Amino acid sequence: MMRIALFLGTNLAILMLISITFRLLGIEGLLLENGVDLNLNALLVYSAVIGFSGSLISLFISKWMAKRSMGVEVIETPGNEAEQWLVNTIERQAQQAKIGMPEVGIFDHASPNAFATGWNKNSALVAVSTGLLQQMNRDEVEAVLGHEVSHVANGDMVTLSLIQGVVNTFVVFLSRVIGHTVDRIVFKTERGYGPAFFIVSMIAEFVLGILAMTIVMWFSRWREFRADRGGAELAGREKMIAALRRLQQAHEPESLPDEIAALAISAGKVQKLFASHPPLESRIRALQSE
Repeated sequence: MMRIALFLGTNLAILMLISITFRLLGIEGLLLENGVDLNLNALLVYSAVIGFSGSLISLFISKWMAKRSMGVEVIETPGNEAEQWLVNTIERQAQQAKIGMPEVGIFDHASPNAFATGWNKNSALVAVSTGLLQQMNRDEVEAVLGHEVSHVANGDMVTLSLIQGVVNTFVVFLSRVIGHTVDRIVFKTERGYGPAFFIVSMIAEFVLGILAMTIVMWFSRWREFRADRGGAELAGREKMIAALRRLQQAHEPESLPDEIAALAISAGKVQKLFASHPPLESRIRALQSE
């Protein structure tokens, strides 16, 4: 979940920065054909440049961002037996998964968490929280590590970046078309761009970006099931199930008062569309059924 949040946050920031920079430099003016109509072919190329720039830059700096934003301490030389076990376990799993040895790190966080990131499966980062090491036994930690190593082996960050790039492209493209249409039809701008184009396209970009996020989150949820299967192969199915059970206990929500339970159910249906991970119970059932 942390990996996805960092990636999406970075991607959105870069996307907005590039978009604003292009506008300030007047590059969007090149999208006019004969000063009147929108050149859709040029717009599509322009949208792809912005869309894929955001996602690919996010991918390439993902490891650097994760280290700094999460305060990850990379284990250069194990300082104790626990760190040595952590490094040895990830090294063994990386060999099984046929990938290069990832960097191994620990970050200070009370809840049990872990993530893997990096643009290259042979130069990734796998980091675990102090809470994970304190609250889980070694079998469970081994399964969590297997899950993260599987993310790396599956190339999930690269695939996520490509999907995000495609989504970004259509968000930028459609938002400009909407802005152009409103500017021409509603505000009767005949040449160039009026203020309405920039205002409407920015609003449309924000709204479409939220809707497009459901596509990215759907892929994220799907890949969690695949990483669970990979973790089960690397550490053992029972260990993987036990780790998910432990996470379920740690994140079990408190029961809600009856008067707001109905509202919570309705909100939960919407929330599921934007969830980066499927419910833990669904992940457990998927492993049990295999």
